[in-house]
Amino acid sequence: MTDKDVAQTDERGYHTPPWWADLGTLGAVALIIFGGLAAAWVFLRLPGAPANLATGYYQAAKVIAIGLVIAGSALVGRRRARAAATDEKNEP
Repeated sequence: MTDKDVAQTDERGYHTPPWWADLGTLGAVALIIFGGLAAAWVFLRLPGAPANLATGYYQAAKVIAIGLVIAGSALVGRRRARAAATDEKNEP
């Protein structure tokens, strides 16, 4: 097999990103608040709360965890960008 027989493309099989990938900092805060409200809803046993309370707390905890991960990632990204800008500014 020679180099002419092999066809190479730069395309990769990227899939669609998850629904929470582009939320940003404000979306992360909204998820954390929504998860807290969901946990309060289950705690107060308001209409629509699951019969098994552990299930409701588990679902609320997942939403809060996703929000915390997104918020942490956004804050780390901002910190790195700020540090890179400071390094470029200080170079002679």
